[in-house]
Amino acid sequence: MALFSREREEPKVLAGKIPQHIAVIMDGNGRWAKQRLMPRVYGHKKGVDSLREVISTCKELGVQCLTVFAFSSENWRRPEEEVTFLMGLFLQVLQTEIERMYRNNIQLKIIGNRSHFSAELLKMIENAEAKTAGNDGLMLTIAADYGGHWDVLQATHRLLTEHPERACTFCEEDLKPYLAMAYAPDPDLFIRTGGEQRISNFLLWQLAYTELYFTDLPWPDFGREPLLDAIAWYQGRERRFGRISEQLDESK
Repeated sequence: MALFSREREEPKVLAGKIPQHIAVIMDGNGRWAKQRLMPRVYGHKKGVDSLREVISTCKELGVQCLTVFAFSSENWRRPEEEVTFLMGLFLQVLQTEIERMYRNNIQLKIIGNRSHFSAELLKMIENAEAKTAGNDGLMLTIAADYGGHWDVLQATHRLLTEHPERACTFCEEDLKPYLAMAYAPDPDLFIRTGGEQRISNFLLWQLAYTELYFTDLPWPDFGREPLLDAIAWYQGRERRFGRISEQLDESK
């Protein structure tokens, strides 16, 4: 009866403590679909709706950067038909969503190893990045054929190619400009949906001091309210970066 039911109150987040950069592994699409006796690819397609809602909420809250893991270096091991579908879905999303991103002042960046992509997909990526390059709102990064190991290796190779004299002397600050996400601050909040509790070779360097949030919700069920739950959890964390609580109090 309506007398005993009420809608769940929207999670409350503090305006001054919104994470600047949120990174997400959008996991659980295939399992979500299988539970509904649908093919795995249906879950991936449904997950695009969740991504739209998360992007909209991040933009509304003033999040500066949102980075999502769309396809890992290891995902090439999946069944060929699923990989083919995912590549097609990636192309379709770029074709249908880029105008919306442009109008909504969203800047799009794609990180990862592009050597396995088709010429058509490469051209679409280049066009999408170029079209939104002048936008200064939310920065949306899609990690596709990306892996944290690959990122550190390619950064090291590029550094040593340009500066071979630093082979035995380079430090963290020398390497950082060559990492795939050198243009953005490191993530404040990492979210993984789907029940797994690992970071799966995603942004290994950049997640060193990120708050890690795991939820059993599969990605197609993740949207505005679950995102607000994650941000509210983040706002309850004490971020010390190697210091102690008393030092944080002294700096206020």
